[in-house]
Amino acid sequence: QESESENRLDGETASDSESRSEFGGSSTVQTSDDTPEVLNRALSNLSSRWKNWWVRGILTLAMITFFFIIIYLGPMVLMTIVMCVQIKCFHEIITIGYNVYHSYDLPWFRTLSWYFLLCVNYFFYGETVTDYFFTLVQREEPLRILSKYHRFISFALYLTGFCMFVLSLVKKHYRLQFYMFGWTHVTLLIVVTQSHLIIHNLFEGMIWFIVPISCVICNDIMAYMFGFFFGRTPLIKLSPKKTWEGFIGGFFSTVLFGWLLSYVMSGYRCFTCPVEFNNDTNSFTVDCEPSELFQLQEYNIPLVLQSVVGWKTVRMYPFQIHSIALSTFASLIGPFGGFFASGFKRAFKIKDFANTIPGHGGIMDRFDCQYLMATFVNVYIASFIRGPNPSKLIQQFLTLRPDQQLHIFNTLKAHLVDRGILGSLEDA
Repeated sequence: QESESENRLDGETASDSESRSEFGGSSTVQTSDDTPEVLNRALSNLSSRWKNWWVRGILTLAMITFFFIIIYLGPMVLMTIVMCVQIKCFHEIITIGYNVYHSYDLPWFRTLSWYFLLCVNYFFYGETVTDYFFTLVQREEPLRILSKYHRFISFALYLTGFCMFVLSLVKKHYRLQFYMFGWTHVTLLIVVTQSHLIIHNLFEGMIWFIVPISCVICNDIMAYMFGFFFGRTPLIKLSPKKTWEGFIGGFFSTVLFGWLLSYVMSGYRCFTCPVEFNNDTNSFTVDCEPSELFQLQEYNIPLVLQSVVGWKTVRMYPFQIHSIALSTFASLIGPFGGFFASGFKRAFKIKDFANTIPGHGGIMDRFDCQYLMATFVNVYIASFIRGPNPSKLIQQFLTLRPDQQLHIFNTLKAHLVDRGILGSLEDA
């Protein structure tokens, strides 16, 4: 009984083993790490521990450099990269399900999976286009029609895929087909929905995109560094290599890094201004008058700390206070996205989601915490930052019929007169 239990996957029950046999065999999937030959030769004299250190370090620097390049190229390139990352993550998770359960004989499984990805992206990006490119949509007749009936078209597209799935059901594969149907939709929920929130954060201002992502990257690097050199106490069984020393060291490093990065970026309009579409030039613009969030303010230092630092006040940007919340989440809650991914991989006995990046695994291995972070940032902005947008209200007002515009004008005028605002303006 003990040997039989050891041969099962972590946390697997007898029913899981029976289901696995029904699905076509073992659910163990192995992935290899394709380290470039030039690195293998250069690091051949090192132990496996230090070899992994250098491979991860070199590839990390390469990815950070690539990150800086795409930021320099602007919002449109960033959105394209987010879209490409989303597709690759979806591909990695779907491929695991395809291989784990030997779904090779399932009719239309892969075709329907990609079709549902297309439908969900059409819905989300259609909503974004209508919201952020309202004037452009109203100017073009085909876009105006697609925008007006967007949700109905999206629902019709999904229903088509749903009917195709029902028609593809095969007698001997009912259970497996419904299992993979659920696998596809959970993947869509995790990957597509949250990657779309990253784009929403980007439109609020590049700083809301760069700072959270950078905090997650910083926490990942510093937790690895502290854990590599000082790690002694295991943190969680799901990730045996994670240590309390790395977790705590990563937390303090990330908070300090986020606070300093926010101070640097808050002084540049190209990072703080919302990303908007200029209809005259048909291009994105990031020029505006910075809000109070990005203007230096003077704050009183608590009496307890005044004797330590020797200052009574400090000048800083209000966004830096928000950055503490962002970096705290990135270092304390964000890693649970990685633990969740570790549990998923252990459940199917795989080392990584893929072998796309030597020393790091697949794209999903690098973005497991980023998606959770993106959701938090979006909720944080909606709860504590975002207010009514006058420009969008005016855009919608101008699309109404003349009688509707006149009714709103008279209502607003009466309201302003009652409050005494319109009268004071006329006297002036």
